[in-house]
Amino acid sequence: MRAGAGGLKRTAMLERELEPLLDGLAFGEAPRWHGERLVFSDIADHAVKALTPDGRIETVVELGERRPSGLGWLPDGRLLIVSMRDHKLLRLDPGQLTEVADISAYCGGHANDMVVDAEGRAYIGNLGCDYEAANVEFHPTHIVRVDPDGSVSAVARRVLCPNGMVISEDGRTLIAAESPAGRLTAFDIAADGSLSGRRVFAELPKKVMPDGICLDTEAAIWVASPTTKEFLRVHEGGRISERITAPRSAIACMLGGEDRRTLFAITCGRRPHEAAAARDGHIGTVRVDCPGAGLP
Repeated sequence: MRAGAGGLKRTAMLERELEPLLDGLAFGEAPRWHGERLVFSDIADHAVKALTPDGRIETVVELGERRPSGLGWLPDGRLLIVSMRDHKLLRLDPGQLTEVADISAYCGGHANDMVVDAEGRAYIGNLGCDYEAANVEFHPTHIVRVDPDGSVSAVARRVLCPNGMVISEDGRTLIAAESPAGRLTAFDIAADGSLSGRRVFAELPKKVMPDGICLDTEAAIWVASPTTKEFLRVHEGGRISERITAPRSAIACMLGGEDRRTLFAITCGRRPHEAAAARDGHIGTVRVDCPGAGLP
């Protein structure tokens, strides 16, 4: 660290490189570290998959024509899955998928990512647009909460494409990526699951569009930016301390592994509706200094 212009101290950004782990995905999304393995949605393959410790890919569940996105687990261990096109929250019960809730009334576009809190409340975002259209136009939309009893409510309104979401380790703060706005937005979580105290956690550099995100123990957030093909470690206020260049669009990331110091980074070269044939989706990894924290 040295003095910069005007005597201000500037810290050099740490550059890291991804190590290849897995090729041949259609379109990976929503990676989660759960049960000592990486679980993720493959949107264009209509399936939730898992990468086992010995490097095998297992299919957790196939969704037919539905497209899975956000993933999370109830306190009893059952998996929740966001179904994008029909705006449904699904639960994987023994031997079947069960519809938990229909959130269509609050979706301005495809349902998307999700974080599930320790009480089993699911916070779900949606794109606020038709991302398969020739000219995508984003419109303000809602963050929706689905309670364990299936009740649905809009807990944050006029949010611009709420995408990746995390909950702090103490369970008191939710942070969402507002993709086209280029910012991370924080909310306080009340005991009843309601959100308040909306504020900007970080404004991101020009052209950075935050997609999937994850949190570490220093309250910094790893951000996937498909538009700039990079993963950034962002601190409250907007300081960026680390950067990883991606080989293609950076979609989502998760801190996992035995010590939660492995960053799993998902990239893809196509949009989901174009990805099934190309199968150029990829997962890379990099070891980092600060372990994962909070949810998911």
